[in-house]
Amino acid sequence: MHSESLGQKGKAIIFSAPSGAGKTTIVHRLLQELDELEFSISATSREARNVERDGKDYYYLSVEEFKKKIANNEFVEWEEVYQNQFYGTLQAEVERIWSNGKHVIFDVDVVGGLNLKKHFTEKALSVFVKPPSIDSLKLRLQNRKTETEESIKKRLDKSAREMAYASSFDYILINDKLEVACNEAIGVVKEFLSEG
Repeated sequence: MHSESLGQKGKAIIFSAPSGAGKTTIVHRLLQELDELEFSISATSREARNVERDGKDYYYLSVEEFKKKIANNEFVEWEEVYQNQFYGTLQAEVERIWSNGKHVIFDVDVVGGLNLKKHFTEKALSVFVKPPSIDSLKLRLQNRKTETEESIKKRLDKSAREMAYASSFDYILINDKLEVACNEAIGVVKEFLSEG
């Protein structure tokens, strides 16, 4: 189903970034500040972590259910991040948000962000959240204290590759000081939503 057939009821705001750049914090702030936005809950085939809830954090599907939805063209975009670990955006989720009279906001990885931008074309604003440097990213990941040195190295290698795509996005937001970045994001999104 191509985006024109969705009736284009709303717009799509896409935030992507390397892991640890702060995109999720910025998206949460946008949701607090701008009532016209609603968060798009992604689908995944991975197991829920103990604090996560189905329909709030993700829509949890089995690998078989996920593959069936792919075959039925039920995703706006999807990817297999690791073997049999799928993530994607359900068309029904976007429709649900638009039918509520809201604009949809996405918090996705860089590949997902580029796929969404391609799908929604001029109805989308794609924002790449960029850390001031790879060193600052390393520090943020270490300060989370949820990662091993090995997983931090893996994330940083992936981040370096993802940074190369920054120029493919509509807007590059450098997250050096969180408060400044949040205010800048609010301004950019408000301006986009006020356009025709």
